[in-house]
Amino acid sequence: MAADIQPQARKPCLLSKIEGFQEIVSSAVIIPKEDGVISLSEDRTIRVWLKRDGGQYWPSVFHTMPSSCSCMSFNPETRRLSVGMDSGSICVVCFVYFAAHQGRVTVVLFVLEMEWLLSTGQDKNFTWHCSESGQQLGSYRTAAWVSGLQFDVETRHAFVGDQSGQVTILKLEQDSCSLVTTFKGHTGNVTALCWDPVQRVLFSGSLDHSIIMWDIGGRKGTAIELQGHNDKVQGLCYASHTRQLISCSSDGSIVIWNMDVTRQETPEWLDSDSCQKCEQPFFWNFKQMWDSKKIGLRQHHCRKCGQAVCGKCSSRRSTIPLMGFEFEVRVCDSCHESITDEDRAPTATFHDSKHNIVYMHYEPTTGNLLTSGSDKVIKLWDMTPVVS
Repeated sequence: MAADIQPQARKPCLLSKIEGFQEIVSSAVIIPKEDGVISLSEDRTIRVWLKRDGGQYWPSVFHTMPSSCSCMSFNPETRRLSVGMDSGSICVVCFVYFAAHQGRVTVVLFVLEMEWLLSTGQDKNFTWHCSESGQQLGSYRTAAWVSGLQFDVETRHAFVGDQSGQVTILKLEQDSCSLVTTFKGHTGNVTALCWDPVQRVLFSGSLDHSIIMWDIGGRKGTAIELQGHNDKVQGLCYASHTRQLISCSSDGSIVIWNMDVTRQETPEWLDSDSCQKCEQPFFWNFKQMWDSKKIGLRQHHCRKCGQAVCGKCSSRRSTIPLMGFEFEVRVCDSCHESITDEDRAPTATFHDSKHNIVYMHYEPTTGNLLTSGSDKVIKLWDMTPVVS
């Protein structure tokens, strides 16, 4: 009898490794239309790597900067590279320097359509400069130093994620800006932002291991949580042609989320002094404990309905992928009975990069993903088997 051949699960294909760094690569990008990579390292070097005939990447350009490089923005159309440094300066290659911040530059973003250079720093200032003259056009003081920045060209809205866990939306003009609104949903630092101008949704990743999808275009204040990481979210990229979100975390996991499904908001957690199922008092409800002569119980919450319940009434666990819970979470007994096998069908796939990721970059024209790890290695992945 012939053995059954089990189909192999699709997964990212490792194309190449770039090694030999003395320090961690803090930022890197894939050069479109070329087999090339630009890398920034904490050893103050900018390197351009080109793929040779043997399949290995070798540095064709090597330049040492006056200060450690912290971030960069590369525009493939103009081939303009903007580099933020620990000194607070921004260098636009070919080596024009802007004194933009008093401390480390945390994010830099070049906007070709406006000829603006947006940047944020540990001095808690968000600034934008004219990229041609170097003149500062405006600035905004943030509540905490910024770790994520995106920009929508059509509306001139800047999305600013900071270390307090909030996302601020600013309306930029040529020499001024106004506060539009602030989103608060994370319990930890915002570590990554990704904006999709087509669907008009903003994704934010955080130190609290969660991702939130903010529906900006719907104008209903909808916020969808995605819980699929066990460590800090380090990067987010959205493949608009397939409506898939790629996320990476510092434990090395790469998660591909199917966003072409109807997802549900997680409910607000309800407040109660007693279990909303069996009415047993919680441990702070002294009056009911005395009247009923019962010991107070610890409060829990059902992730599906949001009700406050005791441990006995919420002893079951389940995944709820359409609510963003790809891992098993606490649900009350009645909700557990209502969840079907179809409801448990996963909407994300999980892959191991086998190094602790500190930075990621996705190039949609080639379908390749770049990850930089704490092991001082860059890995290049073919994502077409899973992003399709």
